[in-house]
Amino acid sequence: MDINPTGTSAAAPRSTGSGAGSASALSSDFDTFLKMLTVQMQNQDPLNPIDSTDYAVQLATFSGVEQQVRTNDLLADLAARMATGGMAEMAGWVGMEARAAVPARFDSANVITLAPRPLAIADRAELVVTDNWGTEVDRREIPVSDDLYDWNGLSSRGTPLPAGNYRFELVSYSQGDAITKAPVEVYARVREIRSENGQTVLILQGGGEVGPGDVTALRDPDLR
Repeated sequence: MDINPTGTSAAAPRSTGSGAGSASALSSDFDTFLKMLTVQMQNQDPLNPIDSTDYAVQLATFSGVEQQVRTNDLLADLAARMATGGMAEMAGWVGMEARAAVPARFDSANVITLAPRPLAIADRAELVVTDNWGTEVDRREIPVSDDLYDWNGLSSRGTPLPAGNYRFELVSYSQGDAITKAPVEVYARVREIRSENGQTVLILQGGGEVGPGDVTALRDPDLR
């Protein structure tokens, strides 16, 4: 009986989980691999034995796959620990107002603070506001300045807008021509810090999500 040496590749481990699950699968697969290798040696043709190099290749291949699975498990565990540590470091952000280019929640009890950044060559700036469905609800001229601007929730016709999420863009003009249109950063309260797929995410008032790296400023809402 002659067993093809390459047939033992079926015993290679499969990455089906992490931690204890992966270790158990590796142990089971290695036992199976050794049994198949033993049967292969017992049933080889005495007149045409399998070269010892083939055994070495099979053992090296299995060992390499085993080490790769273990490495993946360690990396996944390290990423989870780093994400947890990041959340602990940013625990003080909860309740603060973060500035980022995200939609903001408006209701009749508050105004939304914007951080417009018109181009240096602009001679006129226009704020464009759209609702949660992308419909333009307000378009107004604002000062050509980097100063903060409070949006009061009024439409272009001066009527109060309903509570909801709104997105802001700034159009910069020069000599009557629109030269750029860019998202406007807003201040929104941080409601929660969450780990998703190994990444730390800030959950803002109104449900908006942003990564810590996309936050350009942080302030205490009681001190503004």
